Amino acid sequence: MDHVIIGVDTHKSNHIAVAIDANGTRLGSMSIPTTRKGYHDLQVWASQFGHVKAFGIEGTGSFGAGLSRDLLSKGHKVLDVMRPLRQLRYLHGKSDSLDAESAARSVLNGQATALAKTQSGSSEMIRHLKVARDSAVKAKSQAMITLKTLIVNAPAELRDTLDGLRGRITLVRHVAALRPGEITSPIASAKIAMRAIARRWLALHEEIQSHDQELDRLVRKKAPELMKSHGISTMTVAEMLILVGDNPERIHSEAALAKLCGVCPIPASSGRTNRMRLNRGGNRQANAALYRVAIVRMRDDERTKAYAARRTSEGKTRREIVRCIKRYIVREIYRALCASSDQVPAG
Repeated sequence: MDHVIIGVDTHKSNHIAVAIDANGTRLGSMSIPTTRKGYHDLQVWASQFGHVKAFGIEGTGSFGAGLSRDLLSKGHKVLDVMRPLRQLRYLHGKSDSLDAESAARSVLNGQATALAKTQSGSSEMIRHLKVARDSAVKAKSQAMITLKTLIVNAPAELRDTLDGLRGRITLVRHVAALRPGEITSPIASAKIAMRAIARRWLALHEEIQSHDQELDRLVRKKAPELMKSHGISTMTVAEMLILVGDNPERIHSEAALAKLCGVCPIPASSGRTNRMRLNRGGNRQANAALYRVAIVRMRDDERTKAYAARRTSEGKTRREIVRCIKRYIVREIYRALCASSDQVPAG
């Protein structure tokens, strides 16, 4: 039976699929709703052309997440496909069917090699909680900014009573306990507005603490050894677990993980100039987490301080040294999260 490849262009309400054979010949196309029945119909339709070698799906982490999970649970190979290049769209036009065919051809010619995340284990649980926590942190920060703005613009009588309070918690709890009474003056309306924002801040503060506790529990259970490493916090490990996913075997080397994190050097040579530059791609949240670990270790880890001093004497800039340290940290994380036990060297 012939092998076929299915390319899928994903949308919120429907997906467009195109089947091609091993020679690149287009065999057919179909549209399915984003429901379990739609996913089943796609697999039945695809199987009529032959054995499905792989599904190339555009956006396995967004609109294609549901389909990707369903296909992986059925044992299919799913590859994450980047959206078509603008140059190709200028040449061949733009349509959902063409995008789906482009996804299939990316798998056929070997351009699409990234295995999709399974999104079915503790890493996905951590991602959900991290999304909620990040949203709460952003809202909490905005609430504090708004509260301070109201205090600055409040009537002098009210502002004077609040200016003497020290500490955010003290200030917020005091404002949350205000009793403005009926709105008969600007002071009363200001108190009501401040109290509402202060109570919102306290609620968000409690929500963040709750998320932190659950994240710490999940992270320690998933990566207990990595949590013992110097300078690596719960949020750092959580960010890396989200990046790696629940099927770490899809990351075949530490160099691949470094590229995902945006810490691998990029050639920037021309003519007689031979140099490397910083990588500004990759997952920027993971890159920022690695940066924080590097800064902590450069400050109070003796081995890292000695390494930084040696590299400085060799003429490296601080930015270059930080990049090198981040690369070493990636190696440590890869061994803890991705490599099997027989691949990890002793000590």
